[in-house]
Amino acid sequence: MRATDPTFWDAQLSATVAGVGGEQGECGTMHSVRGASDGQRELMTMGVHGGRFTAEVEGDFVVFLIGMRFNKPWKVRKWWPVATAMPRMVRVIDEHPELGCLGYQQWIGRTTILVQYWRSFEDLDHFARDSDLPHLEPWRQFNKVVRDSGDVGIWHETFKVRAGEYEAVYGNMPAFGLAAAAGHVPVGHLKNSAAARIGASDADEPVVDPY
Repeated sequence: MRATDPTFWDAQLSATVAGVGGEQGECGTMHSVRGASDGQRELMTMGVHGGRFTAEVEGDFVVFLIGMRFNKPWKVRKWWPVATAMPRMVRVIDEHPELGCLGYQQWIGRTTILVQYWRSFEDLDHFARDSDLPHLEPWRQFNKVVRDSGDVGIWHETFKVRAGEYEAVYGNMPAFGLAAAAGHVPVGHLKNSAAARIGASDADEPVVDPY
């Protein structure tokens, strides 16, 4: 496979960037549950919660998606500063929960994606603009060095979520996503359907029998 073949770089970038920033490990709390079946106990040893769970968040929150794309992967000098900036930002977020990030998870590919959950847009905006924090300077450098070349792409999306106006379900999964960031709870009575969980219906009528 030649280096000019984009599929070659998909594999190379996944390995290289994972070495730079790593992919956040999926984390979950293992519980000893009285009366659990053998199958459930086996799942627990894997960090997997058997059954159906949902996310529980108090108040409003923000979902922030951010990433980059290696448009010209062979131009390592151009994308390397961008790729290495994100691990530094994530490290600061980990060390300073008072900044307002509830949690995050990351996936690596030719286009990367980092999903973050924030307590408020104000907290997120403060992190982006504060000169004492590690986002502003890489942002400025990107605009100076690679903005007009097209060698590297960057993107983000921001969603403000009002209290109770979300729903999630996780079946036989580790604590993941919003649940891992804010609150991981079993799907309870009258919460078996997506419509019921998000408050769109008072009736709890799942199309498929819940497990």
